[in-house]
Amino acid sequence: MMVEDELALFDKSLNEFWNKFKSTDTSFQMAGLRDTYKDSLKAFAEKLSVKLKEEDRMVEMFLEYQNQISRQNKLIQEKKDNLLKLIAEVKDKKQELQVLTANIQDLKEEYSRKKETISTANKANAERMKRLQKSADLYKDRLGLEIRKIYGEKLQFIFTNIDPKNPESPFMFSLHLNEARDYEVSDSAPHLECLAEFQENVRKTNNFSAFLANVRKAFTAMVYN
Repeated sequence: MMVEDELALFDKSLNEFWNKFKSTDTSFQMAGLRDTYKDSLKAFAEKLSVKLKEEDRMVEMFLEYQNQISRQNKLIQEKKDNLLKLIAEVKDKKQELQVLTANIQDLKEEYSRKKETISTANKANAERMKRLQKSADLYKDRLGLEIRKIYGEKLQFIFTNIDPKNPESPFMFSLHLNEARDYEVSDSAPHLECLAEFQENVRKTNNFSAFLANVRKAFTAMVYN
């Protein structure tokens, strides 16, 4: 708009000069008008040059402003993307924390169940040990039987009070479970020929009390024979 105003002003000046030129008759006045025209034209050219430079600066400023806006928009978009990425990571961490919390709770519950199971098993084992100890005491007092654990996962059964002449004289044999989880009897002292038969019977019947009673009877028969 500023350049157009200058052009309109120049056009007006040119019309005024032309009107003066047409009404002038002397050569002196023509020369003056010519100088005035030149001065006006020069002044207009200078103003126009200044205005064009200002317009160029304004265009450059506008383009720079656009570039700044573009850079700001790009920076804002990058920050937005980073924020969205951070939010997604926080959500993932929150989900991982929830899963971890649930796993920890499951482990606590499982530990509590196992602890209760172990406690129950320990109580049952304690009761079983009491019964076994009571049975062992009964065997020792009434049958003169002592049970010892020896090498090779074997149990040694020692009978006493069999020989009336020597009540402390031991009669013994060893027993263990073989790979088939069957009773395996060995190392009887004194040697019993019928021990193999007793072994087969206890494997079939699983009546261990009867097996012990039969072994004691065999040792007793050996003393009296």
